[in-house]
Amino acid sequence: QVQLVESGGGLVQAGGSLRLSCARSGSALSINTMGWYRQAPGRQRDLVAVITRLGSTNYADFVKGRFTISRDNAKNTVYLQMNSLKPEDTAVYYCNVQGNSALGYPRDYWGQGTQVTVSS
Repeated sequence: QVQLVESGGGLVQAGGSLRLSCARSGSALSINTMGWYRQAPGRQRDLVAVITRLGSTNYADFVKGRFTISRDNAKNTVYLQMNSLKPEDTAVYYCNVQGNSALGYPRDYWGQGTQVTVSS
C-alpha cells in the first residue's frame, strides 16, 4: 500500500503564495504520473497539474503561468508552488499518484486533501 501525505495548505490573501507538498511512502511503485487536483464545494474534481516519470509537465489553463509542479525523487515528494493566488483557487487540493505495482498492476492513489482558502 502507498500512503500520500499532503501539507502546506492554509489561508492566504489574494495575490499571495503557498507551496503544497505531497510525501509518498509505503510499497514500491513504478510511478507514471504524480499530480495535483482540486475540488471546490459543489464542483467536480479538476486536474491542476501533473508531472510524468520523464519530467514532462502539464497544467490546467486556469493555473498556467501561476502554478509550478515539481518533484524531489530522493524525498519521494511532489510539490505545487502556487503564486498569484485568486479567490477562485479556493478548494481542497488532492495529491494523486498513478503507477504500477511491483507485479505490474496499475495503481492509483490519492492523498487526504489539504484545504487552500484565498481571501479577497
